Amino acid sequence: MSVNHKVTNINVWLMETKVKGNFADSTRNVETIGFVVVDVETDQGLHGIGVTYHEVGGEAIREFIKLAIVPKLAGRNPMETEALYEENFHYMRGVGRKGLAFCAYSAVDIALWDLKGKILGLPLYRLLGGNNNKVPIYASGGWTSYTTEELVSEAKDMVSRGYDKIKVKVGVDGGRNLNEDLRRIQAVRDAVGPDISIMLDANNVWQAGTAVQFANRVKECDIMLFEEPVFADDIPGLARFKQGTDIPLATGEHEYTRYGFRDLVLAGAADILQADVTRCGGYTELLKILGISQAWNLGFAPHGMEHMHMHIAAAAPNALFLERLLMFEEVVDSVYLNAPQPKNGFLEIPDKPGLGLELNMDNIRENAL
Repeated sequence: MSVNHKVTNINVWLMETKVKGNFADSTRNVETIGFVVVDVETDQGLHGIGVTYHEVGGEAIREFIKLAIVPKLAGRNPMETEALYEENFHYMRGVGRKGLAFCAYSAVDIALWDLKGKILGLPLYRLLGGNNNKVPIYASGGWTSYTTEELVSEAKDMVSRGYDKIKVKVGVDGGRNLNEDLRRIQAVRDAVGPDISIMLDANNVWQAGTAVQFANRVKECDIMLFEEPVFADDIPGLARFKQGTDIPLATGEHEYTRYGFRDLVLAGAADILQADVTRCGGYTELLKILGISQAWNLGFAPHGMEHMHMHIAAAAPNALFLERLLMFEEVVDSVYLNAPQPKNGFLEIPDKPGLGLELNMDNIRENAL
């Protein structure tokens, strides 16, 4: 098949649902979750799909794609991901070098890479240089709004589903009750035993001094990593945390380009980079961020959205694992047909061109906003 394709049509859908249950972390309640889904069609009949996710602002992302990005791709070759990224980066730089605009372009860029794989007849992990189609994955949940009993119950359920690595939240009562947090994590450790890896996510709640104090108390529970103990933009605070404890520091889900990750690593403010392809600028920008992580010999552990990240994790030598956000399982099932499911702590990538995913178009057409 010729590589000289042209983009002829782009469809955008918003798949959104109200959260069923009591989901709150240390800093906010989660009321709505959803995906903005993009389908890019070429003149030779191929379709590339891309997704970004949101807890707020889905309508704005959808409309930004339709009104600002779609006209810039008409008639362009989807193989030109670098050129298109550079043009669109400068086109939209005044309204969003971070935030919703970059979420919007990320979904489009992912769709272009899906097309590149389909045009060349290769799964993306092969196109990216990988040779292993099974990637470790962990379960993520454990909200601070849960009672200790609910927290322990979900942790045990994660383990019963085959996960040997789990992540739970800390920062109860808005981060003002360290003793209760410590009791809760100790209860989880006691429930799952010594062989299950436990990660913690504080969701930006503390100042550095408090975060260090808590980390040095909770490390007796054998913590694998500590995510976002302070505000994501507080790079000096992250560096202070990293200097104050030997628990590995993970951060980066709220960064949007290579420049943010450059600043993190130059400040000595991360051990593990948690870039999110659906936010940071798609695969085109994520590959640059991955290069930074490798140049500084850091771990790479992409944030959430496991089906968007599985190929890059399979191709990256320093990738640690994928994250399965349990809260999104219903949305995932509503958007994709037969998306791969974790099994015994691994996600197996379909041996199909591109992302290897198929949209559930009947459901999308019926329920998209």
